[in-house]
Amino acid sequence: MKEFSKEVYLKWYEDMTMWRRFEDKCRSLYLKQKIRGFLHLYNGQEAIPAGFTHAMDLTKDSMITAYRCHIHPMAMGVDPKRIMAELCGKATGTSGGMGGSMHIFSKEHRFYGGHGIVGGQIPLGAGIAFADQYFDRKAVNICFFGDGAARQGSLHETFNMAMNWKLPVVFVVENNQYAMGTSVKRTANHEDIYKLGLGYEMPCLAVDAMDPEKVAEAAYEAIERARRGDGPTFIEARTYRYRGHSMSDAEPYRSKDEVALHKNDDPIELIKQRILSNNWATEEELEATDNKSRDFVEECIEFMENSPYPDAEKIYEYVYAQQDYPFLDKLEN
Repeated sequence: MKEFSKEVYLKWYEDMTMWRRFEDKCRSLYLKQKIRGFLHLYNGQEAIPAGFTHAMDLTKDSMITAYRCHIHPMAMGVDPKRIMAELCGKATGTSGGMGGSMHIFSKEHRFYGGHGIVGGQIPLGAGIAFADQYFDRKAVNICFFGDGAARQGSLHETFNMAMNWKLPVVFVVENNQYAMGTSVKRTANHEDIYKLGLGYEMPCLAVDAMDPEKVAEAAYEAIERARRGDGPTFIEARTYRYRGHSMSDAEPYRSKDEVALHKNDDPIELIKQRILSNNWATEEELEATDNKSRDFVEECIEFMENSPYPDAEKIYEYVYAQQDYPFLDKLEN
C-alpha cells in the first residue's frame, strides 16, 4: 500500500474539509428548497472513503453504497459540481437530474449508486464482483451499507454465496451507531456487527473509522485478499454521524452532549493535528486550504445555479429500455 506521506495527509485534509463543507452547504440548499425529497448527510464519516480510496486501485476497482451517497463518488473521482447539480435536479447532474440525492451514479468512475432500498445494494455489490471474477478483471468491489441494513435477510444470502464462490468483494458496514433513530444496542442481541461474518467463516473485523490510516490498513488487507482470489471480507467501520439520519430527523433519540462527545474524535481534526505535529504545514497554510475548500463549494453552487432543468419530455426516456413499450402509447393518447 502507498505510504501515509505528507502528500497523502495534505490531500486527505483538503478532500475531507471540502466534503464537510459540501454537505453543510447541501443542508442550507435543502432549507431553501433547492434540494427536494430526502437528504442524508455524511458529516463525521469522512475518514471511511478517504481511507478506502487510498487502498483501492481506482483504475479498476468499483464501489456501491446506500442513499448517504454524496461523498463516496467524490472520493472515486466524480466531479463534485455534477453531484451538486444532480442533488438539485439539474440536467448537468450525474444522472441528468433524474436521480437526485439518493441515486448518485457514475459508470465512468465505477461508482454504482446510491440505492434507496435499505440493503438493496448488498446483493448488487456481490453481482458486480461476480462479473469481475467471470471476466477476470482482477478488480474488487467495495460494498458499503449501514448498520440498519445489516439486519436485512439479503445480507445473509449474499454472504453465503460470496463465500461459496470466493467473490472479490469487501463488505463494509458503516456503523454510525443509529439505524435511522434506533440505536444499534436495541436492534440485536449483540453489538459487534462484524461477527455476522463468522457464521460464514468470512474474515471479519472492526476498525476505528474515525481514523483514515486505520481504515486504509484494514481496507488494503481485505482488498488484496479479494484480488488474489481468496474471497470476501466483512469490515465493521465504527463511525458516528453528526447530523440526523436525514433532514427530517429531529434527533429525539440522542442528546446534544452525546454528539459533542463524539466530535472530540472528529476525523478532520485528527488529520489536522497530525499534519501540524509533523510540521507538514502551518496553521496559516491549513487555513488557506479551508478557504480553498469553501471557494470550491461555492463554485459547485454556481455551476448548479447556471445549469438548466431537464426537459419535461425526458421524464419517460430512462424508464423503459424497450422503445415501443405499450404503456408509452397510452400516455400519448
